This record gives sequence, structure tokens and C-alpha cells, in this order.
Amino acid sequence: MKYALVTGGSRGIGRAICLKLAAMQYPVLINYKSNHDAANETRLLVEAIGGKAELMPFDTSNAKEADEAVSLWQEKHEGDSVAVLVNNAGIRMDSMMVFMQNEQWHQVIDTTLNGFFYVTRRLLKDMLTSRWGRIINVASLSGLKGLPGQTNYSAAKAALIGASKALAQEVGPRKVTVNVIAPGFIETDMTRDLDEKQLKQMIPAGRFGRPEEVAALAGFLASDEAAYITGEVISVNGGLYT
Repeated sequence: MKYALVTGGSRGIGRAICLKLAAMQYPVLINYKSNHDAANETRLLVEAIGGKAELMPFDTSNAKEADEAVSLWQEKHEGDSVAVLVNNAGIRMDSMMVFMQNEQWHQVIDTTLNGFFYVTRRLLKDMLTSRWGRIINVASLSGLKGLPGQTNYSAAKAALIGASKALAQEVGPRKVTVNVIAPGFIETDMTRDLDEKQLKQMIPAGRFGRPEEVAALAGFLASDEAAYITGEVISVNGGLYT
């Protein structure tokens, strides 16, 4: 059976992507670090639409945890594999660089960039062996244009974009695609502290996006119809950065 794994899948964009992939008949593995209640709520929402879901708790920034979680799942699911991987886990710890602490820099980089590396590396072999796979990395508008107060977040997301373009060239001959979704301002817990009234004046569409609008693109990139799209960065930002 072919599964989909969504890191940071308990809330927001990750939850919406879990629901979208479940609607496409993928059994979904919902990764989360600590918020069990939110992850379980996502599982129940998947099951409510007739889908199947399993919780897969581990810290994506911890190489040992990631390896152990994937190995344990593979032992329990002999013959099954993860065919769709959505690297969505990420955190914000905003600060002007002059005031930024080492911890703020490293935690943001570790979660987004190292998490992508630890999880993707572990799952690539099965995709390459079966000659089919979809890797979808969730970056950000910040990784394309940079935003003040987010040198750490912008660096992590920009690096994720560069890594995705390189990996796409490595695995393309084996029919594994690697693409990036770069959301702008989306209505999630991560943007709750932002001044939506002021920011939406900068957005041509005049509003923040919805997680389901990001998930719709993820669903397409995970489909057979997107087989000839790889190494691309696709923005979902209401025209904010064009």
C-alpha cells in the first residue's frame, strides 16, 4: 500500500494537506512533535471523510528520532511504502538579527532544513526502487523575497528551495518529482500574531489565503497528472510577490 506522510500535519496547512491526500485515497501518516490533541483531531477529521490515518510523532529536527520513527513504521508495515512525502514542518522565531539569539537561529533552521534532510533521505530509497514518488516541500514567500525580522526563517526556506531544485535533478530519472509550494500569508496559527488588516492591503487578492487553497496545489503535485512537473517553486500568495 502506498502511504502519504505529512510532517507538521496536525494543524493549519499540514492538516489541510492531510485531508486533501486522504480524499485522494492515500492512507495518511500525520507527523507532529508534541501537540497530540491537535494531531488526533486531524486523524478524526480524516476518518470522518472515509480516509485512513495514523499518528507518527517525532521531532523532524532530530535525526535519531526521525530514523527510529520511520524504521519502526516500516517494520510494522512490511511491503508498504511512503510514496508521497510532504515536508511541511516549520517554526517561526522572529527577531531582528541584531537581537537574534543562537537558539532562534538554529531551531528554525533545524526544523525546516535539517528536518527535510533527515526525513527525505530516509524515504528516498523506496521511491527510487519503485520508480515513483512525490516529494512536496512547503517553503514560504519569505524564502523567495526575504522578510525583515525573519532572517532565520527566510534562510531556512530559501535553502529548502535550493535543496529541492538539486534533488529534483538527482531523482528525476527514477520518476520521482520534487516540487516546492511557497505560500504567502495563510490563515493559520503561525500567522495569528500578524496584523492581517494592514498586511492584506499589500495583497492584490485583498485577503489572506486559506489552508485548503495550499492543499489543493499539494494534491495536484501528488497526482499522476503532475508527472512532468519537477524542480518548480509555485507560489500561493494572492499576487503579493510577482
